[in-house]
Amino acid sequence: MINLKINGKPVEVPEGSTILDAAGKLGVHIPTLCRFDLPDIDLHNQGASCRVCMVEVSGRRNLAPACATPVMEGMEVRTHTPRVINARRVVVGLILSNHPKTCLTCPKNNNCELQALASDLSISEIAFPGKTTQHVIDVSSPAYVRDMNKCVLCRRCETMCTQVQTVNALSGLNRGFTTAVGPAFGMPIAESTCVSCGQCVAVCPTAALSEVNNVERVWEAIRDPRKFVIVQTAPAVRAGLIDAFGLPAKIAVTGKMVTALRMFGFDKVYDTDFAADLTIMEEAAEFIHRLKHGGRLPILTSCCPGWVKFFEHQFSDMLDVPSTCKSPQQMFGAIAKTWLAKELKVNPADMVVVSVMPCIAKKYEAGRAEMATNGMPDVDIVLTTRELAKMIREAGISFASLENQDFDDPMGESTGAGVIFGASGGVLEAALRTAYEWITGKTLEKVDFTALRGLRGIKEATIDVAGTPVSVAVASGLGNARKVLEEIREGRRSYHVIEVMACPGGCIDGGGQPYHKGRADILLSRMEALYAEDRSKTLRKSHENPFIKKLYAEFLGEPHSEIAHKLLHTSYVKRPRM
Repeated sequence: MINLKINGKPVEVPEGSTILDAAGKLGVHIPTLCRFDLPDIDLHNQGASCRVCMVEVSGRRNLAPACATPVMEGMEVRTHTPRVINARRVVVGLILSNHPKTCLTCPKNNNCELQALASDLSISEIAFPGKTTQHVIDVSSPAYVRDMNKCVLCRRCETMCTQVQTVNALSGLNRGFTTAVGPAFGMPIAESTCVSCGQCVAVCPTAALSEVNNVERVWEAIRDPRKFVIVQTAPAVRAGLIDAFGLPAKIAVTGKMVTALRMFGFDKVYDTDFAADLTIMEEAAEFIHRLKHGGRLPILTSCCPGWVKFFEHQFSDMLDVPSTCKSPQQMFGAIAKTWLAKELKVNPADMVVVSVMPCIAKKYEAGRAEMATNGMPDVDIVLTTRELAKMIREAGISFASLENQDFDDPMGESTGAGVIFGASGGVLEAALRTAYEWITGKTLEKVDFTALRGLRGIKEATIDVAGTPVSVAVASGLGNARKVLEEIREGRRSYHVIEVMACPGGCIDGGGQPYHKGRADILLSRMEALYAEDRSKTLRKSHENPFIKKLYAEFLGEPHSEIAHKLLHTSYVKRPRM
């Protein structure tokens, strides 16, 4: 342990800690642009690029970056002297001199860390006017926009992409005034190995990275009298809206969300949890079929489009391993434009399916060529949780005071198993609830598989199913998925089922969720909100959903049937690693 003083206060921290770490232990705030934290993930070699966190260290002539300066025994640090404050003002002023002055129309307005820092430092004018860099805005991705004119070269996106997700789509380019962060050779992001997971967007302090905005497309569809516009909402969205409106974590906002969507003018408001139950029917049936007939194991869940694209790039020699099931979003769209359209007596060509998702990769997924039925896309427009929150504010709706309403039937009914899809481990837990009863023919009394819950990047368990030990694993974050799959490929690990989600913590931490800035307590609150809704449900197993039974009885026949394969299953594409 190392003893030092910060602003005259003694503090003891482990050897190897930085001044920033020590200040944090004392509750002393030192501003920084290039650093970020993630729960359960140790990030290294980040920071020291923005120079906003400069501090004075006794005995040293020059100011030191707090994020990259290791503590030493007896060190005395001052964090808010006039010299330090002036240095921070100069650094931020230099950054602002090369930054667009379009704050009022910026996607990150009121959520921009640079904007907040300039305000905290009382910077009211541009002290260093001059030439600015000019980059072509990259709009090649259907998921997000790259505007490097707003980049502050903090390299957070690169750290997330390379260290955490191991996608390696972003790196530093060029030198001097033309320095930027982007794909190799400056290629459009859509041509790189980017998987659209959105984690780079989630950690970007400015609007250099922002989701493709589909809000106006939704308003246009609702205004069109020729269109029958329906909306589905993913389970993690309701947990994220709690944070978007600053509501207490224990308040259930599902009913308020439904009310707000009806107020927008949607013709029907449905729940993606219904399609999550449907996904379990197909995935559990596929797993049991492989288990009984010597099929390829482990089976990998395929609900996450970011994970699927990562797999296609990085593990294309194992394309027979993932489940062939579409994601709940896409299953919903396929059923909506076939069975539901017939039930409602609506022409599928006039139906517009809008999804509200915690994830920007869902925008990419909806546009995949495989995700179409009878020549029509399963899903037409995808919004993020952040976009939904903006629409609620734009409409002038007082969200906290809304009454609770229920989803429309038949695709609004769901079980607790569908709800927990939004948390890491939830898909696997939901699948086990159904697979256990189908394999054993017995009622599963204890439906909570707590070993699969939490924010740990890799979780493992062995479940006894009628005397057969079933080995399962959960990986959240693509770097963790890579570790698990490489060990499987090398024969060092063996499982029956693996759930993978691209985002650390699962969909509650999706790239389209309200920014949490590394706070584990926020993610844990979102997770608990989903498990609380699961516990409140009368039905907690997907195969018990009465409308799922009706769907199979009237339309699909049985899980894994020919028509189910046509509508609800897909195939994968071998993609280059570069």
